[in-house]
Amino acid sequence: MQEQAVNRFYSDERTRGRVRGAINEYLGFFDESNGGDVKARQAGYTTMINHYYDLVTDFYEHGWAKSFHFAPRFKGESFDSSLARSEHSFALKLGLKPGMKVLDVGCGVGGPMRSIARFSGATIEGVNNNDYQLTKVQQYNEEAGLAARCSGFKGDFMNLQVPDATYDAAYAFEATCHAPDKVGVFKEIRRTLKPGGLFAAYEWCMTSKFEPNSAEHQRTKKGIEEGDSLPDIATIPETLEAVRAAGFEVVESHDAAGTCDPETPWYLPLVGETESLLALRRGRAGRFMARRTIRTLEALRIAPKGSTEVSRMLGAAAEALIAGGELGIFTPNYFVLARRPEE
Repeated sequence: MQEQAVNRFYSDERTRGRVRGAINEYLGFFDESNGGDVKARQAGYTTMINHYYDLVTDFYEHGWAKSFHFAPRFKGESFDSSLARSEHSFALKLGLKPGMKVLDVGCGVGGPMRSIARFSGATIEGVNNNDYQLTKVQQYNEEAGLAARCSGFKGDFMNLQVPDATYDAAYAFEATCHAPDKVGVFKEIRRTLKPGGLFAAYEWCMTSKFEPNSAEHQRTKKGIEEGDSLPDIATIPETLEAVRAAGFEVVESHDAAGTCDPETPWYLPLVGETESLLALRRGRAGRFMARRTIRTLEALRIAPKGSTEVSRMLGAAAEALIAGGELGIFTPNYFVLARRPEE
């Protein structure tokens, strides 16, 4: 199954001859010996993120799910069920219902969009700056029979080309962590909401256990940033301060990852499980087999040059995320519910 996924990915002419250049330019944003720093990532975030998702989208789909996010999980609950529960909980927190128009900020390939639309009956528009993902959003929405209520549009969430007060509500699943300016992205989301409109998000944050002077902690933080296309991971207080500085009222905030049962931490899928073949692919064993397969395909010139480096980068990112979770210094599921004040 893993080999079939890899072969499907590399049979796409979109990737031929471009992977090596894209991975080199992407990694350059993190090469501190050659000007790769936070400022460079903030200035070049559009290019950086586009390279990243051009390179990893197919890997994410075949090795994770069509919902590109983590979720709090309980003992006995499947991985897929935990994703759906998180998505449905957003719909409930936002009070979504038929007739409402909702913005999905950084919609990926639209997994949460379709789940929330089915659950709530709302109409959802997703913004995404990656052309490849947007072609998939349209395809999957049509296949699901949801094209009338779910759609994606090309745009930059730092500068949304939509009128003020367009949406009844908005949400983001681990997307605004890519923003070069937290206050800026939250201000732009607030602008597009109607007065009284709600915004819900899962944010990637460093927790209170993060020690800036710890070499281990800094190494883990940088590993997450490099492997997941992040300019600079904010702390929880910094995130909440940015939400308020953007003009939102914070209604609710908590680390949802802390609600996981001890047996099912948020990073468990990255360690490895045996509930299904797909679960095996998400974990260490699956990543090991994928690297061997891709290395062989690249050596045979079936896969383009740079493919092994993409696989290595994703593997290193997974290990950094596991380390961040085990140390307790990082959460991908800091939940914020905020309201645009009535005017």
